[in-house]
Amino acid sequence: MPRSIPAPFKRKFQQQLLRWYRKNGRELPWRETTDPYSILVSEVMLQQTQVDRVVPKYHEFLSKYPTLQALAKARARDVKKTWYPLGYNIRPVQLHSIARETVAHYGGQLPSSDEALQSFKGIGRYTSGAIRSFAFLQDAPILDTNVRRVLLRVFLGTPRAKPSDKRMWALSEELLPRGRTYDFNQALMDFGACICSEKTPACPRCPMKGFCKAYSKDVKKEDRR
Repeated sequence: MPRSIPAPFKRKFQQQLLRWYRKNGRELPWRETTDPYSILVSEVMLQQTQVDRVVPKYHEFLSKYPTLQALAKARARDVKKTWYPLGYNIRPVQLHSIARETVAHYGGQLPSSDEALQSFKGIGRYTSGAIRSFAFLQDAPILDTNVRRVLLRVFLGTPRAKPSDKRMWALSEELLPRGRTYDFNQALMDFGACICSEKTPACPRCPMKGFCKAYSKDVKKEDRR
C-alpha cells in the first residue's frame, strides 16, 4: 500500500463515495440526531449486532432511559433486562458504567476527547471515532470490518492483505474530507455493508470500479481467460 494516496485519487474516492451516499444512504434513527448520549447508545448496540436488530431496541432503550442521568440512576439488572435479547451482556453493564462515570466526573455531559472517551470500558478507538464524528462533528477517522474491507479493495486490491492497524487507521484519516467527516464516515459504513460486501460485492454497479484496484485485477483476470 502506498504511504500516501495521490491527491486526484483521494479526491475522486471522496466525491464518488459522497455522491453515492446522497442517493443511497440508509435511513437510520441515530442519524436523525447528534445527541452524544443517543449516538453512544447506538454505537454500543451496534457492536457485534446487525442493524435491523438494533433499531427497535434503540427506540425502546431511549424511551426507558432518555438521558445519561436516567441511565445512571437505573438499577443494573433493569438495564440488562431492557437490553435483552441483543446479547453480549457485558455491553449494557459497560454502558451503565459509562453513564455513572459521566455523571460523577463530567457533569453528566459525555466528553468529546478521544483520550477521555477511550478511558471508559467498552469504548475503543472505533467507537470513540464514531462518537466524535457523529455527535461532536470532529474530523475523526473510523475503522471497522466494513471500512477496512472497502479501503483494502479500493487501494490495495485485495481484502485479504494484512497491513498493520496503524497503517489502516492512518489511511482512514488521510482520506477524510475535512468538514464533511460525518457524511463520509456514514457513507463508508453503508458502502461496505451494501455494495462492497464481504462475499458478494456488487462490483458491476460500484461507483469505484473505474479506479478500484481489486476490480481492475478481476477484469484483467477475465481478459486473460
